[in-house]
Amino acid sequence: MTTTHPAAMDRRVVGVRACVFDAYGTLFDVASAAARCAEAIGEITPRLAALWRDKQLQYSWLRTVQGRHADFWQVTGDALDFALDTFEIADPSLRERLMMLYRTLDAYPEVPAVLRQLRTAGFATAILSNGAPPMLAAAVEHAGLSDMFDHVLSIEDVGVYKPHPSVYRLACDRLGLAPGAIAFISSNGWDAWAASAYGMRALWCNRRLQPRERLPGGPDHEVHSLTELPALIELPTLLKG
Repeated sequence: MTTTHPAAMDRRVVGVRACVFDAYGTLFDVASAAARCAEAIGEITPRLAALWRDKQLQYSWLRTVQGRHADFWQVTGDALDFALDTFEIADPSLRERLMMLYRTLDAYPEVPAVLRQLRTAGFATAILSNGAPPMLAAAVEHAGLSDMFDHVLSIEDVGVYKPHPSVYRLACDRLGLAPGAIAFISSNGWDAWAASAYGMRALWCNRRLQPRERLPGGPDHEVHSLTELPALIELPTLLKG
């Protein structure tokens, strides 16, 4: 079932010309790297994957607040080291394997078909991600999505991580669109709320059935899979004849 922000109840998002996606957790399954090493990691695999992700986000936020930027590859490695230490895993070969697998995370099954549907309908499509450009390029190529995006945008172009407003401004500048003409889709609640507060039409793909954030803004719609997305966005004006 689709859950909507009260102001958007029973309405499709109108006036949108581009669909911009977060990458990690939205298009790509951040738990898939650890899952592929489950035989070596054992029963703690889900807990290690969750801690790795939590620390990855925390380090990105803390570095932004401190003004001590490092790219997402370093942040991802630092977060993995914390997780491995927490579970007392000292295995350099496993660490190297996990990091390499993070470059080729599995895309969620519905992603290719949804992107094709949006592009056929006339929407521009883009990624806006914390990921470093080589990370994003590797993930997109591995998933066979290289021809599915007009832009693959990294926060490295502004030097701070989400949810800083300059990240969302980057998408507007590159697409040449006002915030209200962009549908921003993220599985991270804080990311969807921040995009909404910036003025974008936000859609929250709440894959893990989490509670709503208590932050400025709020998504126009809440969905549980990207398959619900195309029906919620009205076709671009240029296709209406």
